[in-house]
Formats: sequence, C-alpha cells, structure tokens
Amino acid sequence: MRHRPVIVVADDESAQRRLLGDALEHAGFKPVLCADGAEALEHAGTCDLMLLDVRMPNMSGLEALAQLHEAHPDVPVILLTAYIDVRDAVAAMKMGARDYIEKPVDLDELVTVIEDTLGISVESEEAESLPKDVVAQSEAMRIVFRQARKVAATEATVLVMGESGAGKEIIARYIHESSGRADKALVTLDCSALPENLIEAELFGHERGAYTGADTAREGRFAQADGATLFLDEVGEMPLALQPKLLRVLESGAFRPVGGQRDKQVNVRVIAATNRDIEEEVKAGTFREDLFYRLNVFPITVPLLREHPEDIPALAAHFLKPHRKQLAPAAERLLIAHDWPGNVRELRNVLERAAILADGARILPEVLPPTLRTVSPKAKRNSVLIGDMAAIERQAIFEALEKTGNNKTQAAKLLGISRRSLIYKLRAYAEDDDA
Repeated sequence: MRHRPVIVVADDESAQRRLLGDALEHAGFKPVLCADGAEALEHAGTCDLMLLDVRMPNMSGLEALAQLHEAHPDVPVILLTAYIDVRDAVAAMKMGARDYIEKPVDLDELVTVIEDTLGISVESEEAESLPKDVVAQSEAMRIVFRQARKVAATEATVLVMGESGAGKEIIARYIHESSGRADKALVTLDCSALPENLIEAELFGHERGAYTGADTAREGRFAQADGATLFLDEVGEMPLALQPKLLRVLESGAFRPVGGQRDKQVNVRVIAATNRDIEEEVKAGTFREDLFYRLNVFPITVPLLREHPEDIPALAAHFLKPHRKQLAPAAERLLIAHDWPGNVRELRNVLERAAILADGARILPEVLPPTLRTVSPKAKRNSVLIGDMAAIERQAIFEALEKTGNNKTQAAKLLGISRRSLIYKLRAYAEDDDA
C-alpha cells in the first residue's frame, strides 16, 4: 500500500486494544489506539476508518457513532460487539455503521472487513475487475462479466443482446475499459434515436455542402473512434439501405463521408447492442444476414432481471445507498416476487421514487408502487417457492456459521457467496426477527 490507512481503534480493554493494534499494524494499516469514544472522536478528521467497541465507559461506541455521523458522515465505522449486543449493532447499522464484528474477534476476518470497507482489497480476482458501480453477485451475471473480460483482451467485434434496461451499455463500457483501447473515450451512437436520413452522416460524417445546411465539414462517429471503441446501441434499428456501408467499414476499416470523393481509413473496435431478435429480423428480410454474422463474432446475452432475482437485494442496497436508506424485509420480498419487465432500469426508478416518499431510513411496502404491492396469482405461487427457498437458505447459513465458529468470512466461502452478501442476509434476518 502506498498510503497506510489510519484506523482508530476504541476499546476500553487495554489487552484487546494492543491485540487489535498489532494485527492491524501487521496487515499494513496505521492503528491509533483509544480507550473510549470521546478519545476516538479527537482523531475523526485524520482517520480513514473507526473501529468502535459498542460498550465503553465515558462514551460508548454508539454515542461516538452518533456524533461522528453528524460531524464526519464519510468516515466509515465498524463496531465490535459481544453476542448479546448484536441487536444494538443492527440498530447502529441504521445510524450509519458499515459493519459489525462479534467478539472474540477473528483477526483475519477483521482485516478482511476493513479492506472490504475501504475498497483496498476485494474478495476475489473476479470481483476486483468489476467496476465500482456494478453489482453482480449471481452466477448468471458473473458468467456475463467473465465473457466480457475475456473478449476485452481481443479485437473481436461483440454483439450484446438483451431486453431494454438489462444493462447492455454497462457491459459495453466494461469491455472497452478492460481493453487495450481504454486510454481513449468510448464513442457511442444510439441507432434508434435518429431519423433514417441523419444516421449515415452521424456514422461517417459529411463534407461541406453535402446537403442543405451542411455549412462545414463534420466528423462522424467512426472518425471520432479511430484507435478507440465505437458502441452502436440498438443496431437492430439500422436502416436496411445503410447496412452495406456498415458491413464495409467493419470488414475493411474504410468508409466514405457523405458528399466525399475519397475513402477514409480507420482502426475502430465495434461493440453493438440490440433488444431485438436479430436472427428473426434476418428471416424477415429487415436485417442483412452477412452483417449479422459480422457483428455476431462474439455474442453476449444479458439475462433478464427476473432470471437472476438473487441480485435484487444487492442492487437495491446499491441504488439506495446515496439516499442513506435500506429495504425493509417485507419490501424486499415484494421486489423479489416482481417480474420486472423494465429490468434493472425499472428497479432503479422504483427505488428512487420510494426513497423520496419514505419518511424514515427504511423503505416499507407502502411506498412501493401499487403494481408491486398487488401480487398476481403467478407471483403468489412464485413467492411460495421463494419463501421455501429462503427458509432453506437461512438454515444453510446458520449451519455454515455453526461449522465455522461464527466466522463470517469462512462461512461465506463455505456457502459459495461473498461475505458482503452474507452480512446483508444476516442483517435482514435480525430485522425480520425484531419485527
């Protein structure tokens, strides 16, 4: 680490402070040891993270958390808590704490949690390669990102397929930013956003006087993307008359601006996306077969949100984080049971609206749209199955915790999920039991 993160450790037991300090020093951090919450707050402006014991004399960890949240809301806090204080820790989560660790502290788990909170280390090489604003915990989405990561290292043309709102542009951007062309900006064109007579000029540019109003020459997207990546969104909307020109530039790198007399040569990597069934378009004669095969060198299909509902809790937490709000368990169950025809985009919009309507820190069912609160017979059948699966999942989690001596890091590995997912589920269980 080029910068040694400063970790404030507040615990009234001197032996515990020294133990934690030595472990953090060995892990590459710079610990600052304090005997209570008041002393810890003196270092609030110079630390990267605070590790607070829940119960301390003079000023408890919860009291320090409340004051810290007011003065320095960006400083993350992790709580140390005895088993009997877990409900206090859950309450502290609602006050802004990032995580909690039960005593006796597993030092490896402590370092993992701090690294995860600060974002200086990650759970796996696979997770490390994902953008910070991307949530992909399900196997279905991890497969998509594995494919994207592999093709990013090549110059192959990619066709990203999936419904609107599923995240096709995120995949395209990830491929570009993971490629050897990442030092240049990703150039984009939405083929469905322009009338047919303007798409050619947008793609290939035009010379001065090429048509009425063309007072100056103008570069098109292919010229702008020379040496970089061009993302053609909704390529299935490309007019049939223009498709041969697109095929030509894909095969030879050559194109001619509108009104031009000479070809121009470019080196462009193309990523295309569509929400249409292009093979059906080929059969219908509205999309050229040779262009389809040229675009379809490396196809990636982004699954519908209802095909990976296990990502919904983590996606919801991600969308609600800027609003400092969390889902109530009953609201989460409604989100999981919904079909999401608008996919991730619809989920984000629903949660942003709910965050505005919610009075407190929790998103309750009553602030969700009526369409989510009125469950269809199909959704009811699905929710029964989801409930059975949730019960099995809960039992597996507690069995894994028992086998690992309540070590959340090892339990998560045993379950094949991320530690973050495990913590999220335990919080939901605690809130459910409290309710």
